[in-house]
Amino acid sequence: MTKSKVSIIIPHYNGIEVLSECLDSLFQSTYPNIEVIVVDNGSSDDSVDWLKINHSQVIVIENDKNLGYAGGCNTGALAASGEYLLFLNNDTIHNPDFVELLADFLDLNSKVAAVQPKILNYFHKDQFDYAGGAGGWLDVLGYPFARGRVFLECEIDSGQYDKIRPIFWASGTAIMVRKMVFDAVDGFDSVFFAHQEEIDLCWKFYLLEKEVWSIPNAVVFHKNAVTLPMFSKRKQYLNHRNSLLMVLTNFSLPLTLYITPIRFSLEFVAILYSLIYLDLKHFFGILHALFWIFLHPHVIFRRRKLVKKIRRIKDKRILRHMYWGSIVFDYYLRKKTLSSDIISE
Repeated sequence: MTKSKVSIIIPHYNGIEVLSECLDSLFQSTYPNIEVIVVDNGSSDDSVDWLKINHSQVIVIENDKNLGYAGGCNTGALAASGEYLLFLNNDTIHNPDFVELLADFLDLNSKVAAVQPKILNYFHKDQFDYAGGAGGWLDVLGYPFARGRVFLECEIDSGQYDKIRPIFWASGTAIMVRKMVFDAVDGFDSVFFAHQEEIDLCWKFYLLEKEVWSIPNAVVFHKNAVTLPMFSKRKQYLNHRNSLLMVLTNFSLPLTLYITPIRFSLEFVAILYSLIYLDLKHFFGILHALFWIFLHPHVIFRRRKLVKKIRRIKDKRILRHMYWGSIVFDYYLRKKTLSSDIISE
């Protein structure tokens, strides 16, 4: 029986040594039917020449400028010939069977649009990685967390999240999707550039009445924040802006009108908090995000139009897959630092 073809798409921007380790690991894969596509986002080093010399089997796509994770992945998807697309960060290494485990699950479950492996930290291999853990959740106010990670608290992996189960979002660090469904929702929203575009994508899958699952027996190790430093102003800006974009556009209008004032009040609390602790990168990042939102109503309108086009189920059903509560309240006031304290396994 011929295995479904998997197109592995790696957006890349500088760092030959990081990409080299990723590809060396990837080519140890036990899965027999893959193609590897590296999308170079305008690297200023010799990445493209190095690829052509050292990995002639890799399909190389050269962008003139940095289109970010979202734009780079979309470019790769256009060139992909596989039934499944595996979007993969360039700062990862992998267990040899991880592609096989993900693809086999999709083969057997037609209602599932996307899956992710367990993502552990590259430097502390017994610890969940910040970027996705063992599968992501979202509270109704638009704040993400994951099995194994709540805000900056990353748990030690002791097998507590080894159950294969549905999740709300799969991490862009390593997410495998059905190409047909990816195309049906117009792929990643390139406006996001980077950060939370995978959450938005998975939300759209649920709007289409599809599912997203975590497959923790597949394992990937991630270096985290190699491309964009963890506490940079730009990262803060993108996280807040993109989260607000989802809240303003992915809910039905009545629920949007109900949730938006609560969410914006929390943004202002975050501004005050950052000022008290003199966290100026966070402060200016949030301000930048709020100004962008107010100056781009046309983007909000365009996104709401797309959501209306693809929506097949009402919010009431989608909310069953979200956390009906506030992760901010639970973490900072109720001192719940473990995702297992919040989401039952």
